[in-house]
Amino acid sequence: MKILCVADHIDPLVYSAAVKTRFSDVTMVLGAGDLPMEYLGFLSSSLNRTVGFVFGNHNLKALPLFQRSKASLLDQTALTAQTQNYYGSTCLEGRVMRLEGILIAGLGGSIRYNRGEHQFTNFEMNCRLLRLVPRLLWNRLVHGRYLDILLTHAPPRGIHDEEDLCHQGFTGLLWFMRRFRPRYLLHGHIHLYDINANRVSQYHDTTIINVYDHYVLDYELD
Repeated sequence: MKILCVADHIDPLVYSAAVKTRFSDVTMVLGAGDLPMEYLGFLSSSLNRTVGFVFGNHNLKALPLFQRSKASLLDQTALTAQTQNYYGSTCLEGRVMRLEGILIAGLGGSIRYNRGEHQFTNFEMNCRLLRLVPRLLWNRLVHGRYLDILLTHAPPRGIHDEEDLCHQGFTGLLWFMRRFRPRYLLHGHIHLYDINANRVSQYHDTTIINVYDHYVLDYELD
């Protein structure tokens, strides 16, 4: 199975009339944040494939619509219509879902650096991670494994991140990978301007990939 992963930058190789030909063998699309919803909608309609995504710390205009706990009943109705008829995408924020046979959890946002929207302290991110645990335990019971892919915007602390506060990773992601052993952690947020820059690392049983711009993951189903 091939998964087209996108984050942070609208790639002209992807956002083009040739996308259907260029990525004809893709089964699913995952967005790791900082992309306009229209871009994800374009991929959904052009490729006619499942699209799952998280938000980053930019391009947050649609974020309130996907914050289910804060949305009014009217907003919820609008969200359902937009998701099915326009965006064509599934928001994975704070959720654990099975898409195309793959167990995926999503946690977007970045480290808090200026009190902007969708920014979190390490403590707040730890709380978000803990809220996933009941469903992960259910997955282990039913599917024999906790999780296949953790989709984030920010990277783990010390892996692919940078020292300036805005681009530091979350420490809790390291604990999460040790404890629940997802096969992959896919993230964006760290822009890659050098074609030779390292974007793939290993941490215990988890392969961490920076999917900035676009990255095609060749996922082997069990």
